[in-house]
Amino acid sequence: MADKVLMKGNEAIAEAAIIAGCRHYFGYPITPQTEIAAYMAKRLPKIGGVFLQAESEVAAINMVYGVAATGTRVMTSSSSPGISLKSEGLSYLAGADLPSLVVNVQRGGPGLGGIQPSQADYFQATKGGGHGDFHMIVLAPSSVQEMAELTVHGFDLADKYRMTSMILADGTMGQMMEPVALDALKVGEKVEKPWATTGTKLQRTHNIVNSLSLVPEELEELNYARYDRYKVIEENEVMYETYRMEDAEICIAAFGIASRVSRNAVDAAREMGIKVGMIRPITLWPFPKKVFKDSLATCKAYISVELSMGQMIEDVMLATEGKAPVTLCNRVGGMIPSPEQVLESIKETAAKIGGTN
Repeated sequence: MADKVLMKGNEAIAEAAIIAGCRHYFGYPITPQTEIAAYMAKRLPKIGGVFLQAESEVAAINMVYGVAATGTRVMTSSSSPGISLKSEGLSYLAGADLPSLVVNVQRGGPGLGGIQPSQADYFQATKGGGHGDFHMIVLAPSSVQEMAELTVHGFDLADKYRMTSMILADGTMGQMMEPVALDALKVGEKVEKPWATTGTKLQRTHNIVNSLSLVPEELEELNYARYDRYKVIEENEVMYETYRMEDAEICIAAFGIASRVSRNAVDAAREMGIKVGMIRPITLWPFPKKVFKDSLATCKAYISVELSMGQMIEDVMLATEGKAPVTLCNRVGGMIPSPEQVLESIKETAAKIGGTN
């Protein structure tokens, strides 16, 4: 059994990034993710890496672009308003097909909002994150162990598909302390990067990294090719967890801290004879559409539990094709739904569909 160490979620992300081979971090402090930058500032110089606190989030994401162009593993992190500032750079990374890891430890919004946890950046993360047609791989951890595991996996996926992976956590996951088995982390095989700008050594033609394409026919082909790659990701990289779904008539959809709260509510409802289960998306993009569609075999209703005004609920509705009602159970502004609130929502739904024994 691997040894475990007690770490904050933010610290686990930083150490996992180092284990994954990241030696370059560029960022700017913002609550509730500042511990990532602080950890990197302490660790990277000791192992020959580079930590740089940029003058702004805009500067940081463009530094990520520069390092990514060399094929070197690189990351940045921020929280909601900081990610908005990085959004132009996220689009440029997508347009240049560059791999990187970006961490968003979400806080309440919109605007400056507050410093308490939120999940209200779901749309921003899963529907693009900047201008133009593009996706990021979006990974949603629900434990400190997963903060570490998905960081490593995010780097591997970014290299494999030449795109940005985003860890979409919330403030609770970033600040929570739990035991982490760092020795258990598995780094994928190294991916060759013949496109990287590493110097020609007079042995090849120049590699050019660029997101500008002024010939519309060529730009169209680039977009089509990128979306062909996205289809491969949707077919092969979907991740999710199901809980007590075998005979469920009511399905909870939740990710991150909301899924931990919901698991307790599912157990309490089961003790009352209500057939309820949970699907926890781990990849928010690509979204696990098939498991939701398949769940229609037994499920008569769905509840999306979120720390937002209702964003993932739209993907649940699309995945279930309007064949069952989908309702929202939520808190916002930095508040977290309680197990009791989720249980009440389950009971109300069960009463509507007659889902009690």
